[in-house]
Amino acid sequence: MDGAEEAAGEMEALGLDAFMAMDEAARANLPKSRLKKMLRLEANAKKKEEKAKEQAGAQEAETRRRMEEAEKVVITMDPSLPQAVKCKIGKLKCAPAEDGGHIGTRVMLQGWTHRLRWESKKLLFLELRDGTGYIQAVMSGNLCMTKDALMLNREASVSLYGTVCSDERAKGGMELHVDYWELVGSSPAEIEMILTHESNPDILLNQRHLVIRGTKASAVLRMRSIITQCFREHFFANDYVELAPPTLVQTQCEGGSTLFHFDYFGEPAYLTQSSQLYLETGIPAVGDCFCILPSYRAEKSSTRRHLAEFHHIEAEFAFIDFEDLLQRIEYLIADVVDRVIEKGGDLLQVLNPGLKPLKRPFKRLTYTDAVKFCRQHNIYKDEATQTHFEFGDDIPEGPERKMTDMIGEPILMIKFPMTLKSFYMKRCPEDRALTESVDVLIPGVGEVVGGSMRMHDYDELMEAYERENIDPAPYYWFSDQRKYGTCPHGGYGLGLERFICYALAQHHIRDVCLYPRYRGRIEP
Repeated sequence: MDGAEEAAGEMEALGLDAFMAMDEAARANLPKSRLKKMLRLEANAKKKEEKAKEQAGAQEAETRRRMEEAEKVVITMDPSLPQAVKCKIGKLKCAPAEDGGHIGTRVMLQGWTHRLRWESKKLLFLELRDGTGYIQAVMSGNLCMTKDALMLNREASVSLYGTVCSDERAKGGMELHVDYWELVGSSPAEIEMILTHESNPDILLNQRHLVIRGTKASAVLRMRSIITQCFREHFFANDYVELAPPTLVQTQCEGGSTLFHFDYFGEPAYLTQSSQLYLETGIPAVGDCFCILPSYRAEKSSTRRHLAEFHHIEAEFAFIDFEDLLQRIEYLIADVVDRVIEKGGDLLQVLNPGLKPLKRPFKRLTYTDAVKFCRQHNIYKDEATQTHFEFGDDIPEGPERKMTDMIGEPILMIKFPMTLKSFYMKRCPEDRALTESVDVLIPGVGEVVGGSMRMHDYDELMEAYERENIDPAPYYWFSDQRKYGTCPHGGYGLGLERFICYALAQHHIRDVCLYPRYRGRIEP
């Protein structure tokens, strides 16, 4: 990337928070169009802030008046009612009690007020969320006239006691008729103005702790848990052993330009780019093994599929050849998709009802044929100059995704040139300029998996260190795998967040993270 492109990228990454912190001199250096846009966003943000303060003040005055009346209203639990059964919303069954359900049963539910709708001073509809599901609760009479009821806002935490009733109009066919309730934790009225449909990405990310309480965001997080479980179930069903390699390291795996450096008690160290090298050492101990751990890449990319911290699903196998590796990767992806479809239930139907089982075998495409495809279909290395790709060029994200979307099915892109891949990858016996390597490309997302056979010859690995100007001393433990009982072996790394984007039909990778980390974002 040249200086102009890098400056343009940094300008594009400029957020509202950074702009509002800039002085006039710094703002004067911005392009006029960018400055005009940021000034408009700043003005809108300030107006919203002022409006929120005005509304809060007006509401406070009205609330004080009503509070005087509400303080006289006291509610108590009726001791003649049946003992309430403490339940989770997700466990409620829409069937009579005699059939093992909860219709007609008095329960106690605890959670957060997801939505509120006042029908009158004495009738309130409340949608309760507890993390396992949602249920509409109906409160009437004095239950709605207490001080706590008047102060009730979205995201307040409550305990509701009442009877589960059948109602075809309600979500899940059930609603709760409340007979008593308690406020556990209040929520201020300003909650209504913190996030709106017009909130820009910076505000949404600053308030991520509130965004994740939303219907879609919470569904994504729950599905992320299910998808991670599906990967583990696949591995355990196929007799893999889960290992926990270190993430604080002194070696590199994917090149020095994307390393995060830090001081480790006076010694230079890095955040891991991949756990692959350590997983390889586990093969002689436990056989086929895997890990699901964070990896870190100090990339300056700000695309919709890049993160500085991501969760890496990696696996290594002994006594396999390249064809075995390709089969295992294909089986992993297809099997996990099947498991996600089986376990996803209503959450998957909300997020991506169109997810279908994958057809095997996947299309195979050599790097050489991929270059030909791009040339034949006018997918250019440089759109401005319409420069074609040549053998040996790296095919970056944009053209790669365009090619993948054009083909329209998962692709095993194989046999990349040695110059484009990491030092440890095994050469193709039929052409030493190529490697036994593979990237899995999925339409709409792009690369999801990268894998290869690993060099298992000691002398060949020593030559690779020398070729790449890597000091072999810190890698002694890795090199020793080739001295003490070497064997043909290979493995892969899968980006969990990218896979989730595919499985849940999410456009941006940041939306499938709890708190995304990328260039310019390390909070909250």
